[in-house]
Amino acid sequence: MFDTLSDRLAATFKNLRGKGRLSEADIDATAREIRIALLEADVALPVVRAFIKQVKDRAMGSEVSGALNPAQQIIKIVNEELISILGGETRRLRYAKTGPTVIMLAGLQGAGKTTLAGKLGHWLKSQKHTPLLVACDLQRPNAVTQLGVVAERAGVAFYGPQPGNGVGDPVQVARDSIEYAKQKQYDVVIVDTAGRLGIDAELMQQAADIRAAVDPDEVLFVVDAMIGQDAVTTAQAFLEGVDFTGVVLSKLDGDARGGAALSVAHVTGRQIMFASNGEKVGDFDAFHPDRMASRILGMGDMLSLIEKAEQTFSQDEAEKMAAKLQGGGKDFTLDDFLSQLEQVQKMGSISKLLGMLPGMGQIREQINNIDDKDVNRVGAIIKSMTPAERTDPKIINGSRRLRIAKGSGVGVGEVNNLVERFFDARKMMSAMASGKGIPGMPGMPGMGGGKKAGKKAQPAKGRKKSGNPLKRAQEEQAAAERRALGPAGAQSPADGGAFGIGAGKGPADFELPKEFKDLL
Repeated sequence: MFDTLSDRLAATFKNLRGKGRLSEADIDATAREIRIALLEADVALPVVRAFIKQVKDRAMGSEVSGALNPAQQIIKIVNEELISILGGETRRLRYAKTGPTVIMLAGLQGAGKTTLAGKLGHWLKSQKHTPLLVACDLQRPNAVTQLGVVAERAGVAFYGPQPGNGVGDPVQVARDSIEYAKQKQYDVVIVDTAGRLGIDAELMQQAADIRAAVDPDEVLFVVDAMIGQDAVTTAQAFLEGVDFTGVVLSKLDGDARGGAALSVAHVTGRQIMFASNGEKVGDFDAFHPDRMASRILGMGDMLSLIEKAEQTFSQDEAEKMAAKLQGGGKDFTLDDFLSQLEQVQKMGSISKLLGMLPGMGQIREQINNIDDKDVNRVGAIIKSMTPAERTDPKIINGSRRLRIAKGSGVGVGEVNNLVERFFDARKMMSAMASGKGIPGMPGMPGMGGGKKAGKKAQPAKGRKKSGNPLKRAQEEQAAAERRALGPAGAQSPADGGAFGIGAGKGPADFELPKEFKDLL
């Protein structure tokens, strides 16, 4: 959703690199570019004004003028101000001292409240709670049935005594659900209320009556992240009519600009608590302002990636796999390879996982083109092999490959590619596990792949001279001009630098994102 904003900010910061000091004109130009980027991302105008003022005030101060690297200091300021407008610290759910905890959902029709109720229930279940979904939307056709289906998919309990479709009293259903939860010992009650196509007095009165009946611990306003500036107007109306305590963003995986949704926290003073970023029941998580700001600035989200890995991978299995790799990798089989792929699949979409890595915005198009079905095809190929073939892929000859290809519905070429990639992956993982570094990268300390000790390097052969006197004279003149220019003259014609990063720069000029440095 924030790809356009990320690209514009990255281009703005790129213009600052290489400057020893930033003049007032540089800061004004940078602030103007950031303002345009935020407005194009549909961020509310009052939020943009406050954001730019804070950035300029801090940029003009001593924290930048005395910095060794002003460009990085500007990025730091923008990152901190982004975190501020997104709500600052992560806001956690408030649970009742004596259960059950009551969570009421409110919002416009079509914002995704019913689906989000199931996702919230699934998330609470993963946090060792026992949630109950309550159907208080008795106006929309089949809303009660839909919530029942969603609850079943999420694996949580459902309470819907009234048929809906215009029949029943939602306030009474909400009141009765509390007693039902106490009897069945559910510790969290999620009340799904009715929505409308617009703001009206009837909606607000009904929501206010339900709130008065159940006295919820949290009232979450569900806002569609794709509706643009109307998100701010709607949020203010609900704040006055219902007085919600937190915000939930739905449809965050859409391709709309989405800046208005990020303005809600600043305009209403209520923090964003959760975000839904997919269609599956597990595509839902707590909202972390610092991690979202890091994603927007192209620095990835390593903490969320690590948390997903910790939730998915077993510590015992990881230790067994590490032992196999440290033993030279010979015990690492195609069954292990398939097991690792299936574990990664459980973490979510491959493209989303790669998008959490720092610097992946530069290859966003390639990442978006990744098809998760490729992993399923790999699994089909491996499962078409015999146990002996999975244990020792070296025995897979031509006839076996043809049989495997027919059994998995792919071509022989795909089987060949899988076997070759498996051996390459085993070699690389074994080298990394044993501390030898990545194979095939000579000359880099700790990266492996260098020349064997004791073998003398062969001296470089001299350049052959032409037998034609005229041509030889031209070659000697060109060589003399190259010597006069010195090393600075040897530049890449593509972009002016021998390393492809601009004239006068080398690999040492690269600055890795902080998260990536910490990971290393």
